[in-house]
Formats: sequence, C-alpha cells, structure tokens
Amino acid sequence: MMNQLGHEATLDTLVDMEVGCEKYSSKKPYERNRPYHMTVYAKNKDGLKELFELITLSHTQYLVSMGKENGQPRIIKEEISKKWDNGNLLIGSSCQNGEIFELAHTRSKKELFAAMSYYDYIELQPLDCYKNLLDRGSITDVDDLKWYLQFIYDTAKEAGKMVIASSDAHYVNPNEKRLRDVYINAKAIGNARHPLYIYNKQLRKATSNPNQHLLTTDEMLKAFEWMGEDVAYEIVVENTNKLKLLTEPIFPIKDKLYPPDIEGSDQKLRDICFETAHQWYGKDLPDIVEKRLTRELDSIIGHGYYVVYYISHLLVKKSNDDGYLVGSRGSVGSSFVATMSNITEVNPLTPHYVCKNCQHYEFLDGDEAKSGFDLPDKVCPVCGEIMRGDGQDIPFETFLGFEGDKVPDIDLNFSGEYQPNAHAYTKEVFGDDHVFRAGTVGTVQEKTAYGYVKGYEEEMECEPFNEAKRVDLAKGCEGVKRTTGQHPGGIVVVPLDMDVHDFTPVQYPANNPNATWKTTHFDFHQIHDNILKFDILGHVDPTAMKMLERITGVNVRQIPMNDQATMAIFSTTESLKIDTTKYNEVTGAAGIPEFGTPFVRGILELTKPTTFAELVTISGLSHGTDVWLGNAKDLIDNGTCKLNEVIGCRDDIMVDLMGYGVKPKLSFTIMESVRKGKGLKDEWVTEMKANNVPEWFIDSCTKIKYMFPKAHAVAYVMMAVRIAWFKVHMPVHYYCMYFSIRCDAYDVQTMIQGEAAIRQRMADIKHMKEDKTQKPSDKELAIYDTLELALEMVLRGFRFSNISINRSAANEFIVDPDDPKAIIPPFTSIDGLGSNVGLSVVKAREEKPFLSKEDVLKRTQLSKTLVEKLAEMNALEGLDEENQMTLF
Repeated sequence: MMNQLGHEATLDTLVDMEVGCEKYSSKKPYERNRPYHMTVYAKNKDGLKELFELITLSHTQYLVSMGKENGQPRIIKEEISKKWDNGNLLIGSSCQNGEIFELAHTRSKKELFAAMSYYDYIELQPLDCYKNLLDRGSITDVDDLKWYLQFIYDTAKEAGKMVIASSDAHYVNPNEKRLRDVYINAKAIGNARHPLYIYNKQLRKATSNPNQHLLTTDEMLKAFEWMGEDVAYEIVVENTNKLKLLTEPIFPIKDKLYPPDIEGSDQKLRDICFETAHQWYGKDLPDIVEKRLTRELDSIIGHGYYVVYYISHLLVKKSNDDGYLVGSRGSVGSSFVATMSNITEVNPLTPHYVCKNCQHYEFLDGDEAKSGFDLPDKVCPVCGEIMRGDGQDIPFETFLGFEGDKVPDIDLNFSGEYQPNAHAYTKEVFGDDHVFRAGTVGTVQEKTAYGYVKGYEEEMECEPFNEAKRVDLAKGCEGVKRTTGQHPGGIVVVPLDMDVHDFTPVQYPANNPNATWKTTHFDFHQIHDNILKFDILGHVDPTAMKMLERITGVNVRQIPMNDQATMAIFSTTESLKIDTTKYNEVTGAAGIPEFGTPFVRGILELTKPTTFAELVTISGLSHGTDVWLGNAKDLIDNGTCKLNEVIGCRDDIMVDLMGYGVKPKLSFTIMESVRKGKGLKDEWVTEMKANNVPEWFIDSCTKIKYMFPKAHAVAYVMMAVRIAWFKVHMPVHYYCMYFSIRCDAYDVQTMIQGEAAIRQRMADIKHMKEDKTQKPSDKELAIYDTLELALEMVLRGFRFSNISINRSAANEFIVDPDDPKAIIPPFTSIDGLGSNVGLSVVKAREEKPFLSKEDVLKRTQLSKTLVEKLAEMNALEGLDEENQMTLF
C-alpha cells in the first residue's frame, strides 16, 4: 500500500536507500560496513529537491565501487539528517533489511528504543515478506517472527512512533512472482547475484521466494489479523492515511521548458543574423530575406529559444576557428536564422544567385531548379565575377512548427576527434555545475530476457518449459532496467539561476566512478520537455574534411556543388577514368558517404541522377521507411514519375501540396502526419483531390512510415559531393583519406600485392558469404569493403607501396614521396599494431635512424612478434639482427 509510487500523475515520493548506519572511525567506513535500508518520503517540492540531492550523493560521493566499475549507491545517515532537519522529508524504517528489524532480531529493547528516535514512522510487512528468513533458518518459525514484529510494534508505541503496515511490493500482481523468480536467479552485470539468490543448489530448488505483490486494503487487514482487529486497522488504514496527509501532491517532472539564458543573447543573435545577411546580400536586403529572417527571429526570441541558437552559434564558431568543419543534422537547415548565424551551411531560401564579391542577387521566379546548386555558374552583371547558385527551397515550418513555437532541436556533427573539445566548451560557457551528459536507461532486451528464462530452467533443474511459456516469460522480463548510460552527444544545460536538482538527480553512467562526465539520473527522454539538450555529436565527415584540407591545401568550403565531373560519379564511372572491362560497378559512388552502400548504389543505378536536387531526393528515399521500396521505386519503374517528381523528403509534401493549391496550414498538417507514418484523413484526401493532387501522390502518402527532413539530406549530400570532388580531381589524396579514416579492417599484405591478389581475397570472402557452411567473420566482411575500394584504386592506375620502417606514418596512409601514384600504408594497418606503438616508431626514427632489429626493439614499443612480422613484409629495409660495431 504505502509502497505505491503514484496517485493520478502526482508523486508521494518514496525511495529505498541503502543507508550506512556505521561508526565513522575510519576514512570510508561506509565502504566496508553492512548497509541498511530506510524509506525516505518527500513531503513537498522542497523535499523532492532534497531527495534528488540525496540520490545524487548516493550515486557520486558515496558510491561504493566494490572492486568493480559498476558501483553500489550508498549514503550515510549524517547526510539524511542534514536534509531531515529542514522538515521536508519523512524517514521510515523500511523492510527486513532495515536497522529496526535487525535490532529487534539481535539486540536489546533499550537499543531498539534508542534507534527508533531517528525515524518518523516504523514499518511492518506481512508475514509472507519474511519467508526467506524462515527458509534459511535465520528465524526459527512463524511464532518467533510474530514475536519480533510485536516487539517492534510495542517498542514503537512506547517511543511514541507511528507504525504503518506496508506491503513491500516488488511487483503488482501475484502471477508476476514468477518473473521476479527469474530475475532473482539471473546474473546481473559483472556476474553479481541478487540478495535473495540461494547458492546451495538443493536449498535453492526446495525454497520459494517471498510473496511481494501489491496487496489491497482487505488483503493487508487479513495479513495482520494475527495482531488483533483494532491494531490491524490502525496500522493498515488509520496510520497510512495519517502519513499521506503529511505529504503534498508532487509532480516530479516540471510542466514546461526551462532554457538557460545568457544576458543579451537575444539581441546578439539578431545582430549576428542581420550582419551575416548584409554580408551576403548587401546593404538593402531583398524582401524575401528580410521578411523570413524577421519572422523567424521574432518567433524564436518571442518564445525564449534564442539562447539555443546563440550557444549553437558559439559552438560552431569555436570549432571552425579551431579548423574543424561542422555538419548539421535533422531539420535545423530549414531555419534561415540557423543559416545566418552560421549554425548550418544549408540555405533554405528558394533557389537564387548571389555574388560574393558585390552582393548582387537574383531570385528565380520559375522552376529552373529545385536546388540553387544546380544552377549553372553565371557572370555577375554588376562586377563581372562568377556567381554561383544557392538555396534549397525548404519551409521553416519543418523545424519551428507552423506557429513557430516548436522547441528547436539543433543537432550538430562535430569531428569525432574534436567532439570532446566541443563538450568541454559548454562547461566554459555555463560552468561545471550546470552542464551534464544526457542520461539513458538500458533495459533488458528480448534475447537477454529469453536467456534469463533458459538460465532459470537450467539452474532450478525444473521440467523444461514449452516454447510458448518460455516466450511468454521472456516477454514479461523485457523492459526492466539493466544499466544506465549516456547519450552519445547529448549535453544537458541547467539554467544559471537554477540547480540540476530542480529537474533530476545526477550520477555516473553505469555507476562507474571513473567516468569523465556525470549524467542525469532520469532517462533524458522523460525530461526532454523541461531541460535543454544540445546534441553535440561526433561524426567522421568533418574529420575527413579536416584531413583532406590538411593534405591538399584545398578549402573544402570553396568546392563547387555543380562540378559536372563530380556529379557524373553518381551515375557513371567515366570521371574515374577506369578500365570498365575490368570493373563491374555501374557508378563511381563506392566509398562516398551516404551513397556508397550496395542499397543506395542500387538506387543510383536505377535512377541515374545528374543533379544535386536528385541526390537530395535519393538521400531522403534511402533514409525513409516505406518511401522507396514498394513506393517511389514502383512509380519510377512503371513510368508514372521521374526521380525529381517523387516524394523523397518530408518537406516535399508541404511544398508540393502548396504548389497544387492546398492551403499552407493544411499542407503542413498533412506533412506532419505522413512523415510520422500516420497516413491521411478522409477529409484531407477530399481536399487534395479538389486541388487536383495526383492519385499517385495521395497513394504514396498513405504508404509512408517515416520521412527524412530535406535539410538533413542536403547537409549530407553537400559533404558527399565534397568527398566525391576529391575522388575525381585529387584521387591519391582521396584514397589516403578513405583508407585512413573510413576503414575498419585491412589486409595490407594483399593490398600491396595488387589487382590479382585483391581479386582472389575478395572472391574467397564472397564464397564464404555464399557458402552456408562457413560464415565470414565481421572482420572479414569489413576487409571485403576495404578491398573493394583498393581494387578500384588499383584499376585507376594507382598502387600501394610497401610498409616502411623509415617512411610509414603511425596511423595514416600518405602519398609516396617517390611515386605520386602510390600511397604508403601506416603501421596501424598491421593487425595487432596500435596507434601508440606506431607513434613510438615514428618518434624513435625522428630522434635518430634505426641501426638494427635490436635497436628497433629497444627504442620502440614494437613487440618481437611485430618486428618479425615487419621483417617478413620486407618493411625493415635490410636492418641487421643486431647493432654492428665499426672499427676505424
């Protein structure tokens, strides 16, 4: 009864904490002494915050490692007492694992009486809850158990303490006991065992666990009738209601968003946007620019979301200043404010020309192009410089909502090697106490739950369950919390005038005290509407761009998006200048991000795209659900539509519907429903038909389950086109980047041997894939992908030089200084040779040349096995076994 955690979405907060009731003579006695349970209630909002603070302390300052990474949360009485003094908490004596029951069982009345002074109320549980103590012989029989419980009750009455009956519920319904039995038997992370697990096999099989389901009032009264009718009614009904009256209804989750604030950031954002707009479009802004910018800014600032943009601007600016490009994710590129504040490279305006020299602009009225990047270069009529097209025609509603009141969710792709710097920068801006990683809760999944059930059968040596019962039990075991973790890039920011405990306790991920960051104790998805999260993600594309800029000197931001040779790579292999009699690929898209998978290459082969806009559509098709297969593919196959007409991204729905004449609000509503897989309402279909929307368009909308945002697709395609440009125009450097950054496994000896060896190794792995008797390992599958690009490179007239003790880099493929058509593999391309070992070789040879194998072993971290491996590959370049003394 009292262990129930909710009443109509309010919280009478109850948390069992393991409390160290120990002496404080040693440095950390709570790590060694036996912990006890106690119950802590929050009486009001202030108590809820104090409770959160106690939970944080138990998961951080007093976390006990127990010799493992996954620590055990504990807290000392002293900390609870500090909070209790404020009058916002109630403390109960808890269950059989509490101090009071232990004293009643083992100590004198005097000691029990004294201990009760600490508690606001004393708890008793039904006899069934103590069954494990009877089974193990800790208590002789039921009569003894009743004596102990009566002893607790009588002493509490003398001490003037309220006694309540609680069911100590661990599950709701009686039939769920079997699920708890499975969990009590299952090994936790780190092979830890449940406290109720019985190690003696015979005793385990002969014993059942306590009944701990949630009891009704009548059931509770019956469970305590042995104490007498009046006492049972007192502790079950009267006192529990008295306890309830001591608390207020509490909502543990706040009712609105509390974004952080930086003084003046609203005006700073407005100034940044208009300053950028004038830099791009001149002193007198075009009407379309000024209206959209003003409309977005008024909405963003009016709803208090300006700080999200301003912080994102600062993060991107710092990364760019440090030499790392940042890619945007999601629909943020549909916000022109995000473009003008340099958060995204995507320009959502309609296609247009703009001169970077004199700011002359020309917005197009017709349908010359769906993407400004597809416009041919044009001479500026004002200054004679070359003008390039821009603008992707993306409505702002996709990101901000039709009323502009949607909470902005800005996801940014930083270089993986720069991501920690970006995370750390948030602490510089807001302070350590206001920035945390977004916490996650890992639950038991289907296969693990099934394993628990199988393990229960084996350990209990019971009659094997039939498959139906086994699956049913496993289903019941799914979804239980197993561990905690952290969002890969989510950073939670607490307002400067508030405390994190206004929202959530904090902890270390997976209770690992060695973790660098603390996380929200609550799964972030439970509080995402209350506290702001920045998605500062790590991605390989910005890292690739950084490397290509470094090794070529080319500014990737200046690479044209309409280079014909580059665009051709997505439909033919002509730009690769490869011998097609030896090469089976139809396109040159292998190794291009987002377009290099067999699935997307299949779409390319069918559709043969020639424009940037078509690549955006393909990106949307390949990331959506039920958008390509059984939908757009059929429309293209049967000639109903061309690639540039099908629905590829969610924004296409709104833009196309408005083009047919459907009102903007309805177009937006339809887009939101379709992109979430909710389909079309009958009245919408009627309105669409009234505006002559084609039947195929309507039918396509009904099939879609999920759609990619166009701005996300544009950002991805921009990165892909840049990579493709290097593949066409600077191939050796492209392959250095690809094999350094994008490969997970190598067969470097095969790669060095050339075409025949590469083909043979690929054929061997392919045969394994087709042969059902032997399955290739994940590493072999990764090697196949690497060799695919190695073969392409070799067929283009390039080659791999041998690894060299004197020339190879530690962990990066480099252009061979003696052969501009060759690249030298790094030391890390050898199995078992890590980055630190490779770096030790480079450092040693920079200090002085190697004299012998003995010298290499002495001055580097290379093992004897690795040195022999290098010798077998002729990578030691003639070094003798030992140092030779020369006599003069």
